Amino acid sequence: MTADTPAQIASDAPRDPVREPAPDVQVEPRQLSLDVPTITAFLDGHYAEVRQEVRERLVEHAGLLAEADDLPKDDYRDRVRDVVVDMAGTGATAMGLPKEYGGGGDIGASIAAFETLAFGDLSVLTKVGVQFGLFGGAILQLGTKSHHDRWMADIAAGRLLGCFAMTESGHGSNVADIETTAVYDPETQEFVLTTPHAGARKDYIGNAARHGELAVVFAQLEVAGEHHGVHALVTPIRVDGEPAPGVRIEDCGTKLGLNGVDNGRLYFDGVRVPRENLLDRFASVSPEGVYTSDIESQGRRFFTMLGTLVQGRVSVGGAGINAAKVAMAIAVKYADRRRQFEAGEEGTEQLLLDYGMHQRRLLPLLARTYALHFAQEVVAGQLHEVFSAPDAADEKARKLLESRAAGTKALGTWHATRVIQECREACGGAGYLAENRFAALKADTDVFTTFEGDNHVLLQLVAKGLLTDYSSGFADMDQFGMVRFVAGLAVDTVLEKTNVHKVLERIRDVLPGGREDEWDQEAGLLDPNYQLAMLRFREEHMIGGVARRIKGGVDRGGNPGEVFSTVQDHVIATARAHVERLVLEAFVDKMETMEESDEKVALNLLCDLYALSTIEADRAWFMEHGRLTVQRSKAITTEVNALCRKVRPIAVELVDAFGVPDELLRAEDLIG
Repeated sequence: MTADTPAQIASDAPRDPVREPAPDVQVEPRQLSLDVPTITAFLDGHYAEVRQEVRERLVEHAGLLAEADDLPKDDYRDRVRDVVVDMAGTGATAMGLPKEYGGGGDIGASIAAFETLAFGDLSVLTKVGVQFGLFGGAILQLGTKSHHDRWMADIAAGRLLGCFAMTESGHGSNVADIETTAVYDPETQEFVLTTPHAGARKDYIGNAARHGELAVVFAQLEVAGEHHGVHALVTPIRVDGEPAPGVRIEDCGTKLGLNGVDNGRLYFDGVRVPRENLLDRFASVSPEGVYTSDIESQGRRFFTMLGTLVQGRVSVGGAGINAAKVAMAIAVKYADRRRQFEAGEEGTEQLLLDYGMHQRRLLPLLARTYALHFAQEVVAGQLHEVFSAPDAADEKARKLLESRAAGTKALGTWHATRVIQECREACGGAGYLAENRFAALKADTDVFTTFEGDNHVLLQLVAKGLLTDYSSGFADMDQFGMVRFVAGLAVDTVLEKTNVHKVLERIRDVLPGGREDEWDQEAGLLDPNYQLAMLRFREEHMIGGVARRIKGGVDRGGNPGEVFSTVQDHVIATARAHVERLVLEAFVDKMETMEESDEKVALNLLCDLYALSTIEADRAWFMEHGRLTVQRSKAITTEVNALCRKVRPIAVELVDAFGVPDELLRAEDLIG
């Protein structure tokens, strides 16, 4: 099937906002003709030109995808560096850095560009993220004008390559307890940077093993014998290509993937760093050794510093979603071309995508990819708003951004892992060949689930926000503090905050006759109000359940840490439910902005498919909690199957709309 083939079986009846025909009602089908560029423009949104420019730059360097399979490690790393520096010369990589230093001055554009880089070699994407997002972003967000004037122009142009040295071997996601120390020496006006033992070495640091000259090093700051928590210092790690005095560099070696990135380990043996190199937006040290900060609380200061680095999580989440698009494009195109087994007219083998099971494997994932795309668009927009006017953004907006970024990153990167594996299997042995991209996609995206925070840890952050977002002490709470706080609340207060009973009231409002006791039977499956109400009820019921478990455990004399460990599975489930609801809301809201057209009908099918397949995947929970009857559960499965059949004729058009250039798909033997 070619991209301009008009084929879509869908209902002639308009999408009813309240009810749709029951699954057994037969509706006369019709064909829809889709304009692929229209959907691409809808997906690309405000930054369509930015995305297209990056696509063109990637096509220029498409040869790297083939070269990477055979290049020696160091040659591959140098080739990736050359591509990054070349792209920096076009302005495509520093769109989020200030204009006065050669950047684009647009955070939203930088996210759009970074996401699009995921269509190409992911080592290039990662090195761009390290150089311009982490290294450059840390100096931009944590430093002040003197730091910007000193380094930013060279960073934006790719003339000065650097590292983001936060992670330690002994403390991965637990940044607050890293052990590298920076002790101020007032006599020389320098900080003395020390790695006290091997577990405190900076580990897995991109750009460290081969190309980095400077590193933003996070360390425990000590001034006049007083500890002030984690701060960041710009530290030379190479001088004239050799390790700087007191700096020891090790190569992490070959990894599961992303071998075009020179990850390394850094040790500091009394390295002296000038006082001026402390990134002092939130705290400073005078020449005499007086520490000052406008943020009195060490905990709040720490979370404020980390909050400025949320761009990394937004970027990685978007990259994972876009990598999933590449896999979907290859697998769907292959399934629309590959025939296997006779099933139909005598002597004719059937296309893989015509088999119901193949549709079930791929098309709900396609719907979820679209849904996550629109959810990512929301969080990227929030990031742009907060960072475009950082002084005007209130604390609530920042916390909502941090929570949403954490949740979308977790679900987006897990989705990438699942999609790439399923698509590889759906292409059989052909998908196992390196030339068809799945080998690199699987290997290079696997670490995305732990990049910028382990996904389970990030979902705990999301749940913490759900439980404590009405606490004035939110920013100072660790997970145990959150447990103590929730345990001190009356459970009915938590339930009131979560508004579980109001969900049922909203359900009544949209049902014929307002019969809450029959909402399961009466609401249309394809009614967005029903779909959203189901996900809202699950989320808010879970929040109350976690609160009850925490309070019960502490009331029985349990240690807060042990109580939290006991309820962690419920915490993660609650956070996942929350983010899945946000994803559906983003999809529904986005569809309201689209003009009536065949393209809107097609995307509404995907929206329904995402919603119902999400409910179906957790049907046991809904049945356990009285929100889904056996009959209704079966009806949802029937509807999901029907939606897959309706999406099947336009599946190729829908993956073409992602806009992945043919030169980057590589899989000529699979997709022609």
